[in-house]
Amino acid sequence: MISSGRVGADIAGVAEGSLISIIDDDESLRTALVGLVRSLGYRASGFANAEDFLASDQAGASAAIVTDIQMPGLSGIELRERLTADGCAAPVIMITARAEPGLRERAFASGALCVLRKPFAAEALIDCLERALAK
Repeated sequence: MISSGRVGADIAGVAEGSLISIIDDDESLRTALVGLVRSLGYRASGFANAEDFLASDQAGASAAIVTDIQMPGLSGIELRERLTADGCAAPVIMITARAEPGLRERAFASGALCVLRKPFAAEALIDCLERALAK
């Protein structure tokens, strides 16, 4: 469930209008996350897969990136590795419905700032965004 009493929360240190990119192959979740981020006063772009995101001009413009781990094509972990290789230092928040052993550790080892297990409360994502945007 994605809802929060903190809609409109002030994320210190980052100007309103900063771009948050959301990458998830689940259209309904992607739409909900884009709406949540926009309700906080930030710009948000949604992408169905990592390849579409990489083909856009959003990687370098993103203040933070939220990505699913398990997607067709490049995984969220592979995306983080590609972004690092390309010199993109935007903080990455990874989300997943999977609970396989070692997945969280692999996500953190790739450079993820946060790893959230679906379903997650909006508050958890907002907390991760606050950490990401404070960097």
